[in-house]
Amino acid sequence: MIIVNEKKYNLTLVGFEKDSLKKDFIINEVGHTTLSIEEKTIYLCLEKNLEDKKIQDIFSKIVSSAKYDLNIDFNSILKVFNNDKEIFKLIVEIILFSTHQQFSLKETKPSFKNFSLLFDKSLEEHYQQASIKLEYVNFARDLQDLPPNLGTSIEITNMIESKAKEIPDLKVTVLTKKEIEDKKMGLLLGVNAGSYIDPRVVILEYCTDKNVEKTAFIGKGITFDSGGYNLKGSQFLANMKFDMSGSAIVSAAVLALAKNKAKCNVVSVALLTDNRIGGKATLTESVLTSMNGKTVEIGNTDAEGRLVLADGMTYAIRELNAKRLITVATLTGAIRIALGPWYTGAFSNDISFYEEFVNASKKSHEKVWRLPLDDEHLEVMKGSKIADLDNSGTNGFAGSSTAAAFLNVFSENNSYIHLDVASTAYEDKRGKAVMTRTLFELMNK
Repeated sequence: MIIVNEKKYNLTLVGFEKDSLKKDFIINEVGHTTLSIEEKTIYLCLEKNLEDKKIQDIFSKIVSSAKYDLNIDFNSILKVFNNDKEIFKLIVEIILFSTHQQFSLKETKPSFKNFSLLFDKSLEEHYQQASIKLEYVNFARDLQDLPPNLGTSIEITNMIESKAKEIPDLKVTVLTKKEIEDKKMGLLLGVNAGSYIDPRVVILEYCTDKNVEKTAFIGKGITFDSGGYNLKGSQFLANMKFDMSGSAIVSAAVLALAKNKAKCNVVSVALLTDNRIGGKATLTESVLTSMNGKTVEIGNTDAEGRLVLADGMTYAIRELNAKRLITVATLTGAIRIALGPWYTGAFSNDISFYEEFVNASKKSHEKVWRLPLDDEHLEVMKGSKIADLDNSGTNGFAGSSTAAAFLNVFSENNSYIHLDVASTAYEDKRGKAVMTRTLFELMNK
């Protein structure tokens, strides 16, 4: 349990700058703590200019391994960091992230100690905003962690819809299979063709300022990816329940913005289906027609994420009148090789929009790295002899960039950013809801 500004517990965590305390018993090493029973105090050694990752490691370890209920004295901690309000929000978010009771079906669930966060009244607004953000970050993590037999397109839709209905001024729309067919979203339907579970598209709309361009977040929601007829090997089937992470992330970001009463014009489009093998499943070398009319040859049924996103982009442009687009997807294995688990890969056709996004990522302390998006990458995706595009390309080079180039075709010359979170969406079989905070910061005006 987290409470604020009640010195309720016997022990208090106090931060100090390295070499600043003249106490013989103090462990003067950054990140280490010293317990003083007489003073009922745990001293935490810190120093200025710590990297975000180091701050995260220190405070997540403190809250996850605490043996006692604790008061946490933020005034002493922030003194080390020159009272930086962004550091305050970062640490609060780490605590709320680390103490979240994650989804579990075990008989016995882990428990955490209680914490009281003590801070100056001038920081209350920052705390409330961080608390709202993390409520929905943690909601997205719970969606990610659902096993695929429970986290179907139908169930995830119901959970997002239920959460949305708790928030005033937030419009939620759900497209059923019949409505998806009526919209001629042929790429989404092609991915869903082998499944006995119908697809869903969940749209959240939040607008408080119609005078600004509408921004759309479009999320890949493959609730389990078998690879289709280009079947994945058994070692690559692990973690495929996380292939719906994009839909969880974009939905959570709009939920948080609406709950925070941000001044913005934003929508999310979550495209939900699984990718299965079956008698009606799409075959390799089939040709599908997208919602915007372009034809796509299926060079590889395991390159399905870009298909559902393409139809989602068209829907956002033509049905919702979005002028700025951001897609979020666990899209390519290539990004894991290029950037590892440390950076989200980013691609954009608009430098001004991208710079705005990068500034938001700095506020959220989430690392992104821009990769190239060139005409040469698109040429690779135009190799089909019989269709406008091939979904897998004609060579194995620069797989993340060629996938982004495929998607950029469907931006219809609108400002566009693609976020490939395949290397950052989850860790150790647990969802992280990466980029939810950055999307929030981008639109929280």
